[in-house]
Amino acid sequence: MTWTLYMVRCRDGSLYTGITNDLERRLSMHDAGTGARYTRGRGPVELIYREACADRSLAARREAAVKRLKPDAKRALASAGAAKQLK
Repeated sequence: MTWTLYMVRCRDGSLYTGITNDLERRLSMHDAGTGARYTRGRGPVELIYREACADRSLAARREAAVKRLKPDAKRALASAGAAKQLK
């Protein structure tokens, strides 16, 4: 089963990073207010970055690393990922 690290921009402009094995379902949960506590009341969310991970353990480690980044570094990661997906 493939896991996904993802980053969303909330309605208030803040960023949230998480992991899931079903990205569409998780994004729907965030929009419905039943996802993470942080995103409740901040929806709808916009997916700005995603990264495939081989397993849950790797996804969790990558999530922790991304969460330690400063907001500008997170935005740069999302921009680089978007540019890579366009190629």
